[in-house]
Amino acid sequence: MNPEVQKYQRIIMGIDPGTNVMGYGVLGVNGKKAEVIVMGVIKLSKFESHYLRLRRIFERVTGLVDQYLPDELAIEAPFFGKNVQSMLKLGRAQGVAMAAVLARDIPIAEYAPLSIKQAVTGRGSASKEQVANMLKHILHIPEEKMPSLLDATDALAAALTHFYETGKPAIAKGPSSWAKFLAQNPDRIAPRRTPHTPSTPK
Repeated sequence: MNPEVQKYQRIIMGIDPGTNVMGYGVLGVNGKKAEVIVMGVIKLSKFESHYLRLRRIFERVTGLVDQYLPDELAIEAPFFGKNVQSMLKLGRAQGVAMAAVLARDIPIAEYAPLSIKQAVTGRGSASKEQVANMLKHILHIPEEKMPSLLDATDALAAALTHFYETGKPAIAKGPSSWAKFLAQNPDRIAPRRTPHTPSTPK
């Protein structure tokens, strides 16, 4: 096993899909503590063909999975813009990354960009720079290890969001109806009293 990951109870990989640059980040988790194992980018702009870029995404994501052995993947859901062709290409890139992970039977969680920003900074309108700075503070990342491309920190933010979401205590659901509540809690229902009928004087 990779010595970088064997000391952790759980590994979460995050991916920020892209057709020119795809970000990735890996968190190691022990109990309630998470720390950065690695983060970086997959540069795709040197491939002229969109299909060659998709193949590169599949190969690199497969390589990252085999190297860091993640237990789960957190991936940023595509942001729907006005350019249909760009959204189609981005969706394909996300799908290929997901296929590479699913080929190793790793569960996937998707998070909207707004949800990730909210989870990391407390503000859904936060900029990429603000997300990166908050990650630096939360995960104690030295300045010299901060990446120049924010796609990497966006991917790490997705992984941290998943860490937060899966660490929340489960809220027990109550019965779906009053009848079910009565059936499940018979001892909490007071016995019905027989109404007292006053005696008629003779």
